[in-house]
Amino acid sequence: MSLAGKTILMSGGSRGIGLAIALRAAADGANIAMLAKTDTPHPKLEGTVHSAADAIRAAGGQALPIVGDVRDDAQVTEAVLKTQGEFGGIDVVINNASVIDLSRSLDLSAKKYDLMQDVNVRGTFMLSRAAVPVLRDSANPHILSLSPPLNLSPKWLGAHTGYTLAKYGMTMATLGLAAEFADAGIAANTLWPRTTIATAAVQNLLGGDRVMAASRTADIYADAAYSVITKPASSYTGQTLIVEDVLEADGVTDFSSYAAVPGTPDDRLFPDIFLD
Repeated sequence: MSLAGKTILMSGGSRGIGLAIALRAAADGANIAMLAKTDTPHPKLEGTVHSAADAIRAAGGQALPIVGDVRDDAQVTEAVLKTQGEFGGIDVVINNASVIDLSRSLDLSAKKYDLMQDVNVRGTFMLSRAAVPVLRDSANPHILSLSPPLNLSPKWLGAHTGYTLAKYGMTMATLGLAAEFADAGIAANTLWPRTTIATAAVQNLLGGDRVMAASRTADIYADAAYSVITKPASSYTGQTLIVEDVLEADGVTDFSSYAAVPGTPDDRLFPDIFLD
């Protein structure tokens, strides 16, 4: 199944994994609307919603950059209506926007805790919910959230409780939507990688150059996401999926091309959090 002519509404996506997913869809000729705050360049991070839109068009897709905040209900509703008005519908919602803070509980500020809950959990629920009436009219509607499986091991529950709650909240919201709207044929799944992905978050928060060099590129996440959202929505839903498992099920056995540093063996890659 191709994404040609299909419409994706994504939260965030100015850079990193979200942009990689958008570019993979754009190669099919998809329409991509992005609800993101990055109207102007960040001093430390590359990319804005406008530069992302330019890249999407260059890759063969249509782009609708929407400057807005997934925490603002009016802006979320406006994004859904703008996307529907521009492209005639919505086929896929990708909950990509996420805030990370790995601080221990006594060090985590209340403001950052609230921000993670608002963007990760509430944003995922509200954007997905706002799009459901439009998704109902799609021939193959999908919701995809970039969040991990629910691993209740004390190792992960206690590692960074505030962040764990926020990411697991994304997953629980998505699984709830999968169950609630199964009769409407709307798929909802989550997707998470086995290894770290070479993004700004890894560079700045998870270990700098050392971990970046032991990571995979965002292309592996993009290829897996593409596989998920082109599956039949009626039967491929309610799952907490792992990037590499998705690709392996599609027959991919060699992941060496995804190494951020070519030639890095798989056993030297840095494992992502939440997976044992």
